[in-house]
Amino acid sequence: MSGGALLEVRQLRTEYPVLSGVLRRRVGSVRAVDGVDLDVAAGETVALVGESGSGKTTLARSILRLIEPVSGTVRFHGDDLLALPARELRRRRRAFQMVFQDPWGSLNPRMRIADALFEPLLVHGLAGRHEKAARVARMLEEVGLTADLGGRYPHEFSGGQRQRIGIARALATDPELLVADEPVSALDVSVRAQVVNLLSSLQVRRGLSLLFIGHDLAVVEQIADRVVVLYLGRVVEEGSAREVLGRPLHPYSVALRSAVPRADPADRRERLVLPGDPPSPASPPSGCRFHTRCPIARERCGREEPALADAGGGRRVACHYPGPAGWADAPPRGTFSGS
Repeated sequence: MSGGALLEVRQLRTEYPVLSGVLRRRVGSVRAVDGVDLDVAAGETVALVGESGSGKTTLARSILRLIEPVSGTVRFHGDDLLALPARELRRRRRAFQMVFQDPWGSLNPRMRIADALFEPLLVHGLAGRHEKAARVARMLEEVGLTADLGGRYPHEFSGGQRQRIGIARALATDPELLVADEPVSALDVSVRAQVVNLLSSLQVRRGLSLLFIGHDLAVVEQIADRVVVLYLGRVVEEGSAREVLGRPLHPYSVALRSAVPRADPADRRERLVLPGDPPSPASPPSGCRFHTRCPIARERCGREEPALADAGGGRRVACHYPGPAGWADAPPRGTFSGS
């Protein structure tokens, strides 16, 4: 990972308390993010992928301090965001913004679109009210909407239009880093590609860095430069999108890749079906966290937790038996089916 990254995350940990009883006493914790390292370079798109519950959204919100981590560092331009007092953090927020998953819930239903878009500029003192009409018009036009829509309310728009408005609002302060939390998962398939293409074009035009959270690997393959695979709050593989999605080394990455629907009905390659559900993050397995579902697990995997190690070519993987050699040395225990 590059030492000159715009964003550098080191050993980040975030926990949720487990409460019990009438008095709601804390009886334990769920470590949703457990010692994650992550870099995002200027102008780069890094995608976080994994099943629901893998920690993707918690990691993103922890990076932006929308959730407070319990330990670790998050350096943005070299400054640790976790060490900043509230007032200074608020000032810095103009440089890193978030697009939320739900385009219906992320906009105030009682606020006209023009007011919602202009609000970040007022909060950060970036424009006066006399500039409102012109600034709002430019923001709407940049995301493919017309200036006359500013007087409408959120309920008058489709889901795709609302997400475009959410993107425009996030870009209002001219940020350097944009965090997109599954921005197309709640949209119709017909408009997903449009929103992804919009994000890609905006990134190039503005020179943005993009942290993209997704579970649809077909979308991730379209937009990402690098991919980080999470399982139960830890990174199990990372590298270029072409390598991780085209030639995954970790068995979990293999399973995620094999689940991607194929456009060609004549493509009958086998699909790896993992047994069971992910273990509870409140009580993760010993050793490798994936070994209870892993198709090539050996006895060592239940005892020793693999480190996230250099696999060459800018890739890292946390597996005792990564890549084709690991699969060849042991008969797979997973279930394969035609797809």
